[in-house]
Amino acid sequence: MGKDIYRKLARHLDRLPGGYPATESGVELRILRRLFSAGEASLAMKLSLLPEEAEVIARRAKLPVPEARDRLESMARKGLIFSFEPQGRPPRYMATQFVVGIWEFHVNDLDPDLIRDFNEYLPTLMDMKTWEKAPQLRTVPVNRSIDVTLEVFPYESAVEMVKAHKTFLEAPCICRREHRMVGKGCEKPEGLCLVMGKSAEYYERNAVGRRITREEALEILKQADACGLVLQPSFSKKIAHICCCCGCCCQVLKSVRRHPEPSRMVANAFHVSLAGDDACIGCGVCERRCPMQAVWLENDRAVLEPKRYIGCGLCVSTCPSGALSLARKSVSPRPEVPDNAIKATILRARARGRAGQWGLLRFSARSLWSRIQRRWDGKG
Repeated sequence: MGKDIYRKLARHLDRLPGGYPATESGVELRILRRLFSAGEASLAMKLSLLPEEAEVIARRAKLPVPEARDRLESMARKGLIFSFEPQGRPPRYMATQFVVGIWEFHVNDLDPDLIRDFNEYLPTLMDMKTWEKAPQLRTVPVNRSIDVTLEVFPYESAVEMVKAHKTFLEAPCICRREHRMVGKGCEKPEGLCLVMGKSAEYYERNAVGRRITREEALEILKQADACGLVLQPSFSKKIAHICCCCGCCCQVLKSVRRHPEPSRMVANAFHVSLAGDDACIGCGVCERRCPMQAVWLENDRAVLEPKRYIGCGLCVSTCPSGALSLARKSVSPRPEVPDNAIKATILRARARGRAGQWGLLRFSARSLWSRIQRRWDGKG
């Protein structure tokens, strides 16, 4: 089983919408060997995108139910699979992609060797062509940058998305943590990433982060603005998390910044505009806060490059003269934000040409969402 099992697991993960492509160096296999035992790798391949009870997975894996239940619970605690506990019902287990998923779940288990392997693998893993068609994250502006007269839908407002949830957890940012562990970090707070709903419950069971109130979650959004962090929620209207990201450490933002037109790579409905000649006072705050090098000073006046702007609003929220403002794009090159995680999953699977491998094309997004929702609620 040895070496072969990790190749099979890699192929299993690559069939998931998030992808896990092969490399010539085999670094992706080294990563799996660091995270999974051979037995865990074998069992992980028996899980699907549909949440299932241990009894169902045990039959598929040909294991006694008590053994399957213990092993699945152990794997969930290690961040190798996802689990949740419907009220009054047994836990459900499901496969999870590597990013965003398994990697982030290991924020408390990082070591220099694992970080080195991940950074070697990242250029292959971060498929920007697929990301452009179906990103896993999107960018929303910090609320202080939004004028009261600007039309903003609830799924475009970080505050409104937070208010729609009841369960909250503050988690450490894996990107800032990994950079600090290898001596390349910044001074921005390591926490400030928000996890909500059933994802928050999973993080709490695994002791990753701390449970917080809605009021504390809203305060984190203010802290993120003060620290110059970009708000990146899930690529769906119903979100599970908001990553609060810095341009120096965030692997997504660093990859996007290397693209000649970052605005094409980020799902966002807003662009920035600059008022007349006398409005800008040349203070340079916008240049220092921009994570994409989309604004800079020339002759003591701000200059904008629209192709690099990602709509985070960090330059607008701290412009002392009010010279910068947000406006809605007339036409967005990005796909419409899906209603929920299942529609986002199907969109990404189709973008990678892998939807058929998981049987996703057999269901409409609505019917698949209904199946998973029923199982989340312990009714199916």
